[in-house]
Amino acid sequence: MIGLEAMIGGKIMEKTDVLVIGGSAAGIVAAVTGKSNYPDKDFLVVRKEKQVVIPCGIPYIFGSLDSIEKDFISDGALTNMGVKFKVDEVVSIDPENKVCKTADGTEISFEKLVLALGSTPTVPKWLKGTDLENVFTIPKDKDYLDGMIAKLKDCQKIVTVGGGFIGVEVSDEINKLGKEVTIVEILPQILGLAFDEELANRVKEILESRGLKIRTGVGIKEVLGDGKVNGVLLNNGEKLEADAVILSIGYLPNVGLAKKAGLKINEREFIKVDEYMRTDNPDIFAVGDCAEKRDFFTRKVSGIMLASTACAEARIAGLNLYKLCAVKTFGGTIAIFSTAIGENGFGAAGLTENLASKEGFDIVTGTFEGVDKHPGALPDTHKQIVKLIVARDSGVILGGEVIGGPSAGEITNIIGFAIQNKMTLNSILTAQIGTHPLLTAPPTAYPLIKAAEAVAKKINH
Repeated sequence: MIGLEAMIGGKIMEKTDVLVIGGSAAGIVAAVTGKSNYPDKDFLVVRKEKQVVIPCGIPYIFGSLDSIEKDFISDGALTNMGVKFKVDEVVSIDPENKVCKTADGTEISFEKLVLALGSTPTVPKWLKGTDLENVFTIPKDKDYLDGMIAKLKDCQKIVTVGGGFIGVEVSDEINKLGKEVTIVEILPQILGLAFDEELANRVKEILESRGLKIRTGVGIKEVLGDGKVNGVLLNNGEKLEADAVILSIGYLPNVGLAKKAGLKINEREFIKVDEYMRTDNPDIFAVGDCAEKRDFFTRKVSGIMLASTACAEARIAGLNLYKLCAVKTFGGTIAIFSTAIGENGFGAAGLTENLASKEGFDIVTGTFEGVDKHPGALPDTHKQIVKLIVARDSGVILGGEVIGGPSAGEITNIIGFAIQNKMTLNSILTAQIGTHPLLTAPPTAYPLIKAAEAVAKKINH
């Protein structure tokens, strides 16, 4: 029973049925789902943070929210479900005896263990100057982010290294404050892993129209400064002035605890798991950024780290803690991204045309540009572009990309559902949809269906 404490040999002992290590999105969902499905079991979440930051909301604390205080997950998400939590750090796991030790000397015994250890921002060891003052990363750490916000107020020229979703979102938010922001991206396009060139260029145009500077196809060689940042040196020899540098070049899974416990780690440094999110120890699960993922189509090990993916994995773990449920398999990770720049929404699901071709798929693509309301003269109507990537022979939907207004995120989710359910081109062409002038594109020119028609026309001709 949770809360059962005793002093044995000077040590504080606790006991719970299910112990979850990590209190961010994956840890919360695993605990809540587990408690809902196994109400007679006791659940305890151990987390390092006094207050849990909403991961996807972090970029907006720099501008729209104006404070990290507005980006917390309430503890009620756990306590209202009867899940208890402890603010502490687990320092070791003994799988054989089913005991964890924490930094304050407590030993916690468990029946089942869920590792939701998260990830840490990447800081390349080869990159000189990362230890200078005003070089920042984007961790899920309130105190660090509070200090970062305070220091950025006195900075005017900011260079963001990395043009992925977080780099773009943070840069756009800081730009709102009247700062001079430059994004440096080594790939040919920003958001280049999520969008094909023609759509990525649209994003670039919108960012530049808002005052951001974009440098693509060039990497960073060194952060310059003497104690404090004063610029960056690019691979092409060019120097950019900077009062601050934000490194947004990816995250590394936190697997130290799992390694010390002897759990298997894959070649990309994620904790190995099966289709039920179980590690090689059937009583220990791993979910979220620290857990192994395999691509939905290729089954190759994937490096995708998304809160939505983490929550899907956490639900699977929570369902399968004590028995394998009816919804028993997780068919692989679909990269489903969305973001917004002002009133412009962007989304992508599945394989891009570029990646599908590299993987050897024989594909056909189709693109349609329409509007997200009807008639188009309605206020706040946006252009809506949908691109579909389809397997030529089977007609299975492999991927899709969307640019539009605020509804772009949900159109992206529809494409994600289509991919996950292996829907074909014909399924999209014959789909029944609901439309409304203020909410959707017109039934006569629904961009998702029209993009499917464009693919069908290519296949039939």
